[in-house]
Amino acid sequence: MPIRFLTLLFSFFALASAAVAQDQVQERSDWAKFFSEYQTNGAIVVEDERPRQQSVWVYDLARAKKRFSPASTFKIPHTLFALDAGAVRDEFQIFKWDGVQRSFAGHNQDQNLRSAMRNSTVWVYEGFARAIGEANARRYLESIDYGAADPTTFKGNYWLDGTLRISAFEQIAFLKKLYRNELPFRIEHQRLVKDLIITEAGRDWILRAKTGWEGGMGWWVGWVEWPTGPVFFALNIDTSNRMDDLFKREAIARAILRSIEALPASQ
Repeated sequence: MPIRFLTLLFSFFALASAAVAQDQVQERSDWAKFFSEYQTNGAIVVEDERPRQQSVWVYDLARAKKRFSPASTFKIPHTLFALDAGAVRDEFQIFKWDGVQRSFAGHNQDQNLRSAMRNSTVWVYEGFARAIGEANARRYLESIDYGAADPTTFKGNYWLDGTLRISAFEQIAFLKKLYRNELPFRIEHQRLVKDLIITEAGRDWILRAKTGWEGGMGWWVGWVEWPTGPVFFALNIDTSNRMDDLFKREAIARAILRSIEALPASQ
């Protein structure tokens, strides 16, 4: 099947998914208390597909529609691009540390896909970007209708400093396709990426998620799998205190997910 047709096909379904979510959305002004508790501004979209819920909730609808840099949440699709392009073979391939001391200690060592995802190791993904190239990156982005789908940058990495932008609603649309193995990539690659982003698990639930941070704004996106269905979420907040604010991403999202019983009370 021609790549152009595939691109149009997947773009149609992505746009339809996002449109349905925004059309059926219920605003949750009561969730303001979770952001106020941590003295920050932000937005969250939660799409609950469990049969008893079947709801799309949002706090700060206008902000949830606004596009921001994906930052390290982009490592989710970027890993799929790298696997498809042959920039990485599998989760066992070792990437040798170049000896350059970076500000995050976890970056200053050899990496594989699992550690690079866990530590958000930028230099590994910079290598993937060079191997993939801008033209192929654009083709991949368009094929999954990922936000602005534009890898242009004049300085720095396009997912941090370039023109690539994505909204919370669009994050959810992408995650839903990944959950269902509906992206235009090999099924085994989609399953591997989902395994790489496992954050926590209980006897009957699994949390798959990824953080992101571009300096003044931070993300936490993912979903919780239950036997009855998944609960997708995409949160972004202002991080005016920079690294001192990073813990707030998970703290706020977890509190909201617990409030709708999408996470156990102890998590």
